[in-house]
Amino acid sequence: MIPVSPSRAIRRLLGLGGLFVACSAWPAHASTPSAIRPLAQEHIVFDASPVGGPTPLNTPSILRLDGGRLVAASERSGVNSEWRKQGHAWARIATSDDGGLTWTVRATPNITQARLFRAGRSLYYLGHDGDLKVMRSDDRGETWSAPADLATKKPHWYATACNVWHTKGNVYLVMERRLYEDNKSGWTISNLAPVLMRAREHDDLMQPASWTYASELAFADIIPGYRENDPALDFFGVPFFAQKFPQANPVAPGRPMHPMGWLETNVVQITDPNHLWFDPRQRTFHLFLRAHTGGTGLAAIAQVAENDDGTMTTSLLRAPSGKTQLFLPFPGGQMRFHVLYDEPTKLYWLLGTQATDSMTRPDALAKDRYQLPNNERQRLVLHFSKNMVDWCFAGLVAVGEGNRGARHYAAMDVDGDDLVILARSGDERAQSAHNGNLITFHRVRNFRTLVY
Repeated sequence: MIPVSPSRAIRRLLGLGGLFVACSAWPAHASTPSAIRPLAQEHIVFDASPVGGPTPLNTPSILRLDGGRLVAASERSGVNSEWRKQGHAWARIATSDDGGLTWTVRATPNITQARLFRAGRSLYYLGHDGDLKVMRSDDRGETWSAPADLATKKPHWYATACNVWHTKGNVYLVMERRLYEDNKSGWTISNLAPVLMRAREHDDLMQPASWTYASELAFADIIPGYRENDPALDFFGVPFFAQKFPQANPVAPGRPMHPMGWLETNVVQITDPNHLWFDPRQRTFHLFLRAHTGGTGLAAIAQVAENDDGTMTTSLLRAPSGKTQLFLPFPGGQMRFHVLYDEPTKLYWLLGTQATDSMTRPDALAKDRYQLPNNERQRLVLHFSKNMVDWCFAGLVAVGEGNRGARHYAAMDVDGDDLVILARSGDERAQSAHNGNLITFHRVRNFRTLVY
């Protein structure tokens, strides 16, 4: 793919004006001739931290509607941030009718870790604030209802804007819930359970009765010896650094190894009848989760079966050998990723983060590198697969400059022949690669031509 030159992109994008419009050239370290050039380095700034603002930006989500309208959302605060305590709105939902060049803010709800999705003739934005919350738009994102409480009566929900699956007139998505309070490390992912949620597309999804929830399975309950810090895992280096459950293990100053866990779940179905995981009744859903092991290249996996009585049961997979399969080799599985199924190509597309130096000693990392060596967040990459197991590299999407210049936690949707992407990003002004100060919009043109 021939990239647009930075100077041409600047003239084209900045000349249009509009809300949140900006772009950037390739970073200096990517300007030399290379066999791999970024597919979508130029970007629009969808949102930026207020000058001197205390809060990073997160939870990007994006949809493309029939007719070409884009609807996108992001969040200006974490759950416990000063921004929230001061009474400011957290999330911002905006629309674009010019392909993402300009955006108009339509709502600023107080919902955290939410995602956009379609169901029937409506758009929904589902996240949490204590309990699960959802809001609806019936006019293509122009106006939005007040948030409604889904009244699960269960606390400690968690999520990011991962994918949504549509089949058999239903919509499926995963939120996570923390089941226990015994992890004092500050990052309680060992106690998270992925909870598959199902609703009929044409029901009112603001009503609690519209939703069915799968059974809950926490990571800390899966592995024998986990809580005793002697997990029954050997021969493949998990965990990579020693854990000290329920505390964090300071591998090096300022570089903790938190207890292992899973989080940030995508849900798919296997559609190929020849696939080993194919369910002829199409009542099995596979969950692919970010795996925190201290290393790279592994995701966690689980499955959910729909039962005859309508309930849903979460369990682990078994390999053909009969062995339990909790981990799966997966490019970028150590970081949040986004999965999209493209019907024309019959392929799963994976947008994730590429690690390049996870074997550097923790004490030898630059001071502005975020946490452990596997926590690199600068390179957003695209893969495709026909089976969710064997992945082909499609391209480098975008690269941030320096250790604070993240391009990660991205969401995507198909816009005709293109992929439209909203990423959690940062520049040299960011607090860290994790706590970025930008939400950036990118477009990968003619993405199907990347298949080989």
